[in-house]
Amino acid sequence: MIRRMRRPQPWRLRSRWFARGRPIRFNDSTDMQIQPAKLSLTPDKQLRIEWSDGQVRLYRVAELRDQCPCATCREKRSAPPEPAPLFPVLSTAEARPLTLAGMEPVGHYAYSIAFSDGHDSGIYTFELLRELGRAENA
Repeated sequence: MIRRMRRPQPWRLRSRWFARGRPIRFNDSTDMQIQPAKLSLTPDKQLRIEWSDGQVRLYRVAELRDQCPCATCREKRSAPPEPAPLFPVLSTAEARPLTLAGMEPVGHYAYSIAFSDGHDSGIYTFELLRELGRAENA
């Protein structure tokens, strides 16, 4: 009689809750529970977010675009500045004022923001959005 060996189950070898054989410790901070409660645009085209803890923050569109967390934008920010051309030529997208083209939730932790210049690959986590912008004075 040939005995079949049981194949080890993948979850027994490496659980997703373990890293390098040690349990992952999750932050018990309440920051992870704070979520946007209401999104709106102000008359001067700033994004206004009311958070679940009562804080209200305003975001300029240019600030959100400049702080885009996508890999391409992070690489451009960390690269040394290029020398300015003698005669800069702006595309039509660069000449128009920058606006928000749309926002979509990404899971329960972030928003994907699309801009009028066509850029839409940044995923803005709630944590990043809490750091950006300025608190609205009540």
